[in-house]
Order: sequence, then C-alpha cells, then structure tokens
Amino acid sequence: MAKVKITLTKSLIGRKKNHILTANSLGLKKIGDVKVVEQDKAIEGKINLISHLISVEDAE
Repeated sequence: MAKVKITLTKSLIGRKKNHILTANSLGLKKIGDVKVVEQDKAIEGKINLISHLISVEDAE
C-alpha cells in the first residue's frame, strides 16, 4: 500500500464535532501536526471528510 503524509493546516476550533474526532483519529491535534499513514479505504474516507482542513502529499 502507498503511504501518504497528512498535515493539519487549519484550526479545529469551531468545527463540527465529527470533523474534530476524525482529525484526532488520524493523530492530528494542533496546526502543523504531520502523520504518515498507510492509504486504504478508511483513511481515504477520513481524508475526504476533512479535506478542507488538511493537506495531503505522497510519502516517500
């Protein structure tokens, strides 16, 4: 599987509860937090849900 690097670029303050919980489940709590995860269907769904709060790049 491919790996992706996810960075939280916008604040979670004032966001919907499920968006905050989704970001937390990816390990993103503060602006600038970066996580490298395996890309699968569950991760793709989480990325799509909070795509306006994060940036996604291919990890090498």
